[in-house]
Amino acid sequence: MSGLLFGTAGIPRSASQPHTTDGIARIRGLGLGCMELAWVQKVSIGEAKAAEIKAVAREHDVVLSVHAPYYINLNSRDSKIVAASRERLLAAARKGWLAGARNIVFHAASYHDDPPEGVYERVREHLREITGILGEEHNGVMLRPETTGKPSQFGTVEELIALSREVPGVGPCVDFAHLHARSGGACNSPEEFAHVLRLIEEGLGRAALGDMHIHVSGIEYTDKGEREHLNLAEADLRYRELVQVWREFDIGGMVICESPNLEEDALTLQALYWQMGG
Repeated sequence: MSGLLFGTAGIPRSASQPHTTDGIARIRGLGLGCMELAWVQKVSIGEAKAAEIKAVAREHDVVLSVHAPYYINLNSRDSKIVAASRERLLAAARKGWLAGARNIVFHAASYHDDPPEGVYERVREHLREITGILGEEHNGVMLRPETTGKPSQFGTVEELIALSREVPGVGPCVDFAHLHARSGGACNSPEEFAHVLRLIEEGLGRAALGDMHIHVSGIEYTDKGEREHLNLAEADLRYRELVQVWREFDIGGMVICESPNLEEDALTLQALYWQMGG
């Protein structure tokens, strides 16, 4: 993957029909390059549908990723919730791989007032077991735990870099809106954006900057973190400076827009990126 591809979290609003294959075709029609399959409630497609999605994505040269169900918590005190969380992540990885997606994004855990170090160890061990299962199945997905929008949730940049170092088949999903929200309005300057990318380069090597998976949107937040996603024009995220930092670090990979207007902000970010290309 050369440079950055831009796309939407789910089917573009302007798609002719609210179906994944129509969404993929619309992504190409808009001149965007990727789309995230929003399997955030459940993974319900069969193998035939997954194969159809893969074929359509190849036909239109659109790169796919998957957002796994929200209901994943690898640090739950309820063993049944942990078991169900593992199965949801495995289902997203298995069907995502059949659909031609490589990156599987998920929210890993909540802290539940547990020491972060202990939560990290539990999440790490679960991911080691899950990636081991996928490896035995010759499934080549990259599991992408996401930086989260509330301090009560597992998912700092440092935690995800450490996981990616220790567990093969794991890489970070960096949601810059979430980082902005969980810090109460910090992580909103060129210096802070650059610091995030520098941490990834130092922790995971230059190759990781060439294979980024990024989420971005406007965001409303309180002192407890994320409240809701907003369109970029309605929020205070300094997205122009963020795109400039992406250019300066010459990163590659996928940028998934999670603004409510989806393709409008994705096209805005892509246009800025191209304009800054010199």
